[in-house]
Amino acid sequence: MTARRLIMLGALFGLLTVAFGAFGAHALQGRLSPQALGWWDKAVHYQGLHALALLAAGLLGLHAPGRALAVAGWAFAAGILLFSGSLYLLALTDLRWLGAVTPFGGTAFLLGWGALALAARRLAAQP
Repeated sequence: MTARRLIMLGALFGLLTVAFGAFGAHALQGRLSPQALGWWDKAVHYQGLHALALLAAGLLGLHAPGRALAVAGWAFAAGILLFSGSLYLLALTDLRWLGAVTPFGGTAFLLGWGALALAARRLAAQP
């Protein structure tokens, strides 16, 4: 994934973070159980953190593009879709089997952070 795409995807996920956060705070209050609202809030929180991680990967990619940054970008995007996506759907539908999807998103987040660290290490090793 190119630096430009990482930045664009991070910005898009950031925009959606604000939209989903506002939706949860205003449209879902009183309609969902406290537990479901907690799932929604957790999904928004992790989506926002990883939107910023995508931006960081993109900005780093402007200086030192590489495969590790592409892996980080794909992993962060997959993590948002799997982790946050499954929690959003769980909150809205109460389909408990969706909870089995969430750890795959968490694993993708971990892979993304590891790949980002590897990319940063390689950048620091350059003259």
